[in-house]
Amino acid sequence: MNQDQNLHIEDINVLIKRRIEELEELKKKGINPYPYSYNVTHSSKEILEKYSEFEGKDVSLAGRIMSLRRMGKASFAHIMDFNGKIQIYLKKDDLGDSYDIFKLLDIGDIIGVMGFVFKTKTGEISIHVKELTVLSKAIRPIPIAKEVIDEHGNKIIYDQFSDKELRYRQRYVDLIVNRDVMDVFIKRTKIIRYLREYLDSCGYYEVETPVLQPIYGGAAARPFVTHHNALDIDLYLRIADELYLKRLLVGGFEGVYEIAKDFRNEGMDREHNPEFTMLELYVAYKDYFWMMEFVEKLISTIVEKLHGKQKIIIEDKEIDFTPPWKRFSMAELIKEKLGIDILNDDFQKLYNFAKTKQIDIEPNISRGKLIDEIFSELVQPELIQPTIIYDYPLELSPLAKRHRSRPDVVERFEGFVMGRELCNAFSELNDPIDQRKRFEEQMKMRKAGDEEAHMFDEDFVRALEYGMPPAAGLGIGIDRLVMLLTNQHSIRDVILFPTMRPEK
Repeated sequence: MNQDQNLHIEDINVLIKRRIEELEELKKKGINPYPYSYNVTHSSKEILEKYSEFEGKDVSLAGRIMSLRRMGKASFAHIMDFNGKIQIYLKKDDLGDSYDIFKLLDIGDIIGVMGFVFKTKTGEISIHVKELTVLSKAIRPIPIAKEVIDEHGNKIIYDQFSDKELRYRQRYVDLIVNRDVMDVFIKRTKIIRYLREYLDSCGYYEVETPVLQPIYGGAAARPFVTHHNALDIDLYLRIADELYLKRLLVGGFEGVYEIAKDFRNEGMDREHNPEFTMLELYVAYKDYFWMMEFVEKLISTIVEKLHGKQKIIIEDKEIDFTPPWKRFSMAELIKEKLGIDILNDDFQKLYNFAKTKQIDIEPNISRGKLIDEIFSELVQPELIQPTIIYDYPLELSPLAKRHRSRPDVVERFEGFVMGRELCNAFSELNDPIDQRKRFEEQMKMRKAGDEEAHMFDEDFVRALEYGMPPAAGLGIGIDRLVMLLTNQHSIRDVILFPTMRPEK
């Protein structure tokens, strides 16, 4: 820690000490700095947008003090509520002893004000305060950015709360100081609401399946392990919802979905967080052709509701979500782009090709994973506009139905936007004998060292033996969808409290 940092901490400690002294002074004056409730009648947004309706009328607001300008017997301040900021005007002649209370308040304190709406001489809509109530005395100062215009007219910002790691750790401060962050999470809420509304309107049922599972499955990933003391067994945090949701198709549901937290014990980067949110949907009597059209319409509807249009700017590109999207088979696109045939070329040729392209390959990699690495590294980044890639090699998808015209391919597709995977979908495998063989192959891969190969779920195979109707399944990563539709670069920017190393 350098000298400047030490000074900064000392400065903060001085401010905290002063605020605690102010807190004690408030108590001496008979003021409860943490009362139980306050009657709020209006928001800042209402008043600012409908000034003509409120001019001269009494209103009651609550919010956090974000700026202060004291001028002897009169003061101005701005308070911020959920909807925005509004100016307040306080006069000693109106408030009497309450004006002395205001002198004990700081930026960051939360107050309630009652007064009438007016415009100042400069034309700013404000509230002339007649009653002031302290609602929460903030002990720790918030990092308010200061703007200064230099002699060249350039805006310089000081004390900005901009350190990414600190913002993720102290999201509560991030939301106070960086209001555009609040907008991202409001949009996240809306996106999930629009998903639910759309799926509910189709007649599908939202269900809940176990988070703690005796056998994890539905994806290629390593799980988190926990222990149940009463049963004396290890359990796993789910990595996917798929196998339980398909059991419900066996039971007679014809359209089920779950928006759920999943957990994967894997690396972290701008697109991966150990705890993430997934939508999984399963619809009986449909296939992946039907699901392609369904997902195009679902996503484009959400984009339209959120932005009021189909074309939006993501990073520096205009992305058009209007259906139909571009569609390519994986083998055809790889052959066109790279000149290799992933269905017919032998493993060694594919391996040598990957090596010449400097792709980092794990020892004992399977053919399916090798193909996936080649596609992910060399083709996927070029998929900027919404694109569907379909017909994946069999080895990549042990839960998908074999292709109706060639047995070495499965009926699977993924949707991509801006080079990122947006969704994953299958014609679901419902042949219990084939599923058993696929699980057995996965277990061989586990014994060969693939820790992410699927586990053998005997009960799921038993469920299929009772008969599951043909079905289409869909998975959408909610966090990645929100990243795209809010133009955020990192998954941590769309998760309120992302996983972090413990503070030192």
